[in-house]
Amino acid sequence: MKIKGLCIALLLVLVMTGCKKRDFSSERQQMILFQYDYRSSSHHYGYYIDSEGNVYTYNDPEEWNMPDNDLEISQELISENSGNTVYSGIKISEDELSRYAKVIDYIASSKVTAPGKNANSEGTVQYICYRFNGNYQKYKGCLVRSEGRITRENLNFHAKRITQWMDEIGAKVLTR
Repeated sequence: MKIKGLCIALLLVLVMTGCKKRDFSSERQQMILFQYDYRSSSHHYGYYIDSEGNVYTYNDPEEWNMPDNDLEISQELISENSGNTVYSGIKISEDELSRYAKVIDYIASSKVTAPGKNANSEGTVQYICYRFNGNYQKYKGCLVRSEGRITRENLNFHAKRITQWMDEIGAKVLTR
């Protein structure tokens, strides 16, 4: 009887401490998780999804800091960019955001296709997800897909789903 009571008490402790839902975004303490970015010679617009699920848009900002060639950008430059964004009124639910945020590491560890030429020269669209390195206060962007004169795609099977999801969000928040 004593063992049975101890087992029940132990089970209750495990249930109470182990059932907390995992919050992928706050673990990383990062400002942005995903970015859709369109650039042409005459336009620059897109949106960010932050770690709270808020969607912020930008449309031809006067100043904008781009990630470097390795898609790295500092927290400071991201903060400057956020001053050039507008809250869209759209907030992604915690469950939905978590479902997509948890595959960022898989996207980051996957290969991207070699650049392919495309007849489309209107502009370039990039779908990017970010991982944050708190030690260096830098974001490392991971290319999900790039469309335009040069087309590239992440080979992870989650990439198509993320691209589709980001297109659905873009249809709600972007005015072109």
